[in-house]
Amino acid sequence: MTVFLVVVVLAYLGICAALFAFQRSLIYFPQPKSWGGPATTLHLQTPDADLVLTTRPAAGPKAILYFGGNGEDVSANLPSFSDAFPAHAIYLLHYRGYGGSTGSPTEKAIQSDALAVFDHVRRTHPNIAVVGRSLGSGVAIQVASKREVSRLVLVTPYNSLQELAMNQFPWFPVKWLLTDRFESWKHAGQITAPSLLIAAENDEVIPKQSSEQLFARFKPGTATFEVLPGTSHNTISDSPRYLPLLQSVL
Repeated sequence: MTVFLVVVVLAYLGICAALFAFQRSLIYFPQPKSWGGPATTLHLQTPDADLVLTTRPAAGPKAILYFGGNGEDVSANLPSFSDAFPAHAIYLLHYRGYGGSTGSPTEKAIQSDALAVFDHVRRTHPNIAVVGRSLGSGVAIQVASKREVSRLVLVTPYNSLQELAMNQFPWFPVKWLLTDRFESWKHAGQITAPSLLIAAENDEVIPKQSSEQLFARFKPGTATFEVLPGTSHNTISDSPRYLPLLQSVL
């Protein structure tokens, strides 16, 4: 029995070590850039990375800055966004390791890059709406808490990535193992821009309850909450209500 317990403990500790060592491979799933060419590609150099953005330039004050999900090729949004928002310049960030951007994704690096991109866009477009989907909702809300944005839209947002991971791995001390926590709830109370949170009715990845908990953290009157019926985590943008809902606030 003693030997058995030792084996069990060692196996448990080994799994914990593996979760810690490979945690980012469970969070980030880099995708190649599949849409557009040189005319729709912007390179932004930071001190330690070459960031790639898929863009649709437009004159005027308005711009949309989009942060995608952990396994999303953000360039695929350009055709539909271009049609839906003809008066906006559009900037879709490929995180480090995604779509030709150099480096490896981490929460700290992505947040630093997101602020650098925002500041770059702000030089020519003073009116920036920030949109974040899934993982990107945690990026967008941090940007909106540190910069003056005109609108904030969070699609399938979560209260914190840490809470999601704890629910997924309930038998392991995720709270102590996780490095990239994306604690959106910490930033919600600092948001002053009009905000919209959009949840999928049948989200199998981010429970609607997590989105509702985040919504409750916003100051009263700052945010609205919408649920798109019949949608799941990956099909929410296929809903006929998705783009009109974005248009209504942007």
